[in-house]
Amino acid sequence: MTTALLWFRRDLRLADHPALLAARDAADEVVPVFVLDDVLLKSASPVRVGFLVQALTDLRSRTDGALRIVQGAPADVIPDLVQRSGASSVHISSDYGPYGSRRDAAVKAALGKVPLVATGSPYGVSPGTLLKDDGTPYRVYTPFLKAWRARGVHSPALTPRSVTWSDGGLRTDALPAAPEPVIEATEAAALARWTQFRDTDLESYHEIRDLPGVDRTSRLSPYLKWGLLHPRTLHADLGSSAGAEVYGKELVWRDFYADVLHHQPQTAREDLNPLPLEYDEPGALFEAWKQGRTGYPIVDAGMRQLLAQGWVHNRVRMIVASFLTKDLHVWWPHGGRHFMQHLLDADLASNQHGWQWTAGTGTDASPYFRVFNPVTQGRKFDPSGDYIRRWVPELRELSEKHIHEPWTCERPPADYPARVVDHAAERQESLDRYQRARGK
Repeated sequence: MTTALLWFRRDLRLADHPALLAARDAADEVVPVFVLDDVLLKSASPVRVGFLVQALTDLRSRTDGALRIVQGAPADVIPDLVQRSGASSVHISSDYGPYGSRRDAAVKAALGKVPLVATGSPYGVSPGTLLKDDGTPYRVYTPFLKAWRARGVHSPALTPRSVTWSDGGLRTDALPAAPEPVIEATEAAALARWTQFRDTDLESYHEIRDLPGVDRTSRLSPYLKWGLLHPRTLHADLGSSAGAEVYGKELVWRDFYADVLHHQPQTAREDLNPLPLEYDEPGALFEAWKQGRTGYPIVDAGMRQLLAQGWVHNRVRMIVASFLTKDLHVWWPHGGRHFMQHLLDADLASNQHGWQWTAGTGTDASPYFRVFNPVTQGRKFDPSGDYIRRWVPELRELSEKHIHEPWTCERPPADYPARVVDHAAERQESLDRYQRARGK
């Protein structure tokens, strides 16, 4: 009997899984493994660990109990598993992130003559595939989208009818203790969520996607992050409505940001398009922002949702990011790091470059002088205050007139904080700093 090792990472599913097909075709039996990497675990919130634990528990069941879970450094663990199982090849989905690329290079070197076979990736079009006519990578979304469409996305890979799973005689470590996930973390749940969204809200997605109070976006980002669902599956099933057109573009943004990070790995922590701006060191105001205690209801609602669910509506992500970078004058990596710690969908490329877009220093950047007014944004996108009332219970009794500006009440709620800054004054301060930076 020949054996192949299938190393799961951000692909915790059996459907539409090219690396699984490659492993099955390479050997008589497949040993599925997952490495609990301390480098990644130490920065993960309990909410994210809970999601991962349930996803692995489900995957173990679906691999007939064969999934081996081992904790340690992959460059040590994977060669050891190969030696003890007698595997003649190791199969993975490609990882293009800065850490993942370094990790896989180290594992490949440690494996020696045993091949590390990469098949497929977590993206519709893998990073590094599309280049401009002059051979350089894209830094602007619209031309990338045009090239992406010209190339097209592959159809979903076939789901194997049968796989001969084996535990390889290997031990398995205990899964870490974690809370129950806030959403069901299984491949079946991911497909069910997509089906529900496709059938009920996709057609009107372009009209409702900016309204956090109605909660009718797809909520698929955690499933895409962990690979319980592949974007190919979604692209193949989109249809041609106006909502589907907009949703498809959002999926391409995910590919675009991954491509930018692949070519510019330093942008995980640095500006893609630096501005010599003056920033304030994070302090008490930064802590108030993290806790959802800024006195601006839409900002506080978003930050509290992050802590409770590990997820934030995309429109609100932009609002809270603008508030941190433009009202509190804190450099975006501080906010990006806080989000990466707590998000279920903590995709490094999408998170960091989404922050840079709002900060005005990244791809297709929103101009630095564009400053979101948290009151105006709240009134426009949460006009009835439903989203605020859900996450800021201190304000539930306020009318639509006052819920976005509780300081205008004759008697503001005593248990809700006063505004930590005056938006108008801080907007002007941001513009002044921008002008000084342009003069340098």
